[in-house]
Amino acid sequence: MGGTTPAIRSGADRRQDTRRRGAVVAALMLAMALAALDATIVSTAVPQIVGDLGGFSVFSWLFSGYLLAVTVTLPVYGKLSDTFGRKPVLVAGAAVFLLGSLLCSAAWNMAALIAFRIVQGLGGGALQGTVQTLAADLYPLAERPKIQSKLSTVWAVSAVAGPGLGGVLAAYADWRWIFLINLPIGAAALWLIVRHLHEPEREKPENAAHARVDFAGALAVFACGGVLLTALVQGGVAWPWLSAPSLALFATGLALAGVVVWVERRAAQPIIPGWVWRRRTIAAVNLALGALGLLMVAPSVFLPTYAQSVLGLAPVAAGFVLSVWTLTWPVSAALSQHVYRRIGFRDTALLGIGLAALFLCAFPFLPYPGSWWQPTLLMLLLGGALGLFQLPLIVGVQSTVGWSERGTTTASVLFCRQTGQTLGASLFGAVANGVLAARLGGAGDLDSVTRALDAGTAPEATRHAIADAVHAVYLGAAAAAALAFLVLLLVAPRRFPVRDE
Repeated sequence: MGGTTPAIRSGADRRQDTRRRGAVVAALMLAMALAALDATIVSTAVPQIVGDLGGFSVFSWLFSGYLLAVTVTLPVYGKLSDTFGRKPVLVAGAAVFLLGSLLCSAAWNMAALIAFRIVQGLGGGALQGTVQTLAADLYPLAERPKIQSKLSTVWAVSAVAGPGLGGVLAAYADWRWIFLINLPIGAAALWLIVRHLHEPEREKPENAAHARVDFAGALAVFACGGVLLTALVQGGVAWPWLSAPSLALFATGLALAGVVVWVERRAAQPIIPGWVWRRRTIAAVNLALGALGLLMVAPSVFLPTYAQSVLGLAPVAAGFVLSVWTLTWPVSAALSQHVYRRIGFRDTALLGIGLAALFLCAFPFLPYPGSWWQPTLLMLLLGGALGLFQLPLIVGVQSTVGWSERGTTTASVLFCRQTGQTLGASLFGAVANGVLAARLGGAGDLDSVTRALDAGTAPEATRHAIADAVHAVYLGAAAAAALAFLVLLLVAPRRFPVRDE
């Protein structure tokens, strides 16, 4: 009897560990759902929000302000999680996000709502980066695709359900419930994290006994990122690209970038350490996923306009054409492990982004006006290709570092992808407006032309011009995919230097 007791206790301990890890995974999925829903649920309630609070001229900052706060805080939270652990960072970030949600629900005008959305974003950066890092901590390399596919599924479901849920709440309840619904979800996630997440002792970063927060570096990164991203978001929208405000913001951003380099080179524990860009694998993945953020703008921003203006679809049907890529993306990501275990992380990602480039190039060859199933089929294929591209890179790069560097590495990857999306929105917006101006003799930009189409006052030639503009954007996205392919081929090592676990 005595000889069997340790085995029984060991089995019970393993079952308890499995239950605890399951509870933590549930918490991570809830936390990811908060961040994912927030990216989509607000969009359909904008008419109700503007009707109640006013501020139509600045409502775009409901999205831009949140995006800026998330993006510029990612490196800060990544370094903090490597220094002090994931749990305190995730708990603090979730608390800030929920505080921002509560404040948003009580906003009395558009300026207050924008300010509180920025507070939400300050917490959202911790949710996005720390959840992805904890996913790698919880699972060894062989099982890591399992949790990543679950998180991808959360994003996919949120992308499909978010706009519909936002519309229902705004129409049948009140737009403030869009933010209040975060509170029970976040409270459940916080309770599970506090109760079940117990981080084991890990290898400590250098000088851990004297760990200190690089406040100067964090402030410089936040200021530099905020100024440059504001210039990209507002350029060509609030003011012309070559206007005084635009040039002043870019000049200030470049000067602050120099300050970041100066501060970080002198910091004992910098927020953005130099090794993030000195290691070939991490640098290549950062650049490749930056290109992914760039190319994702083409379908996510311009395809709904194409579907409504060129194909004549209703808004709901246009949303379906876009959302189908969220069906194949997580499935392909889950299956990618069977490919990269045979040919490696880099070559799997090369296969995925190569296919994506072909599908993006095929879009301009669709017939005019065409049928709804043609872009839908391309989106299904594109989602599958990008799932094969993104997940092997994230799993692979996380597996090349230890615990004390994983938060910083994951944050750098997500930061580059978010920055790519911001750059893509500005760049491709300029491309689309330039093509429209050339086709219509300077008769307007994409927004004014699509409004005319909605009102039924635009001629058939305008539909052709919109089709040409979106085709040009997709060719630009294909060029971004080709850039990612070249970066992986020329910079990334063929075999990622995976660490023993």
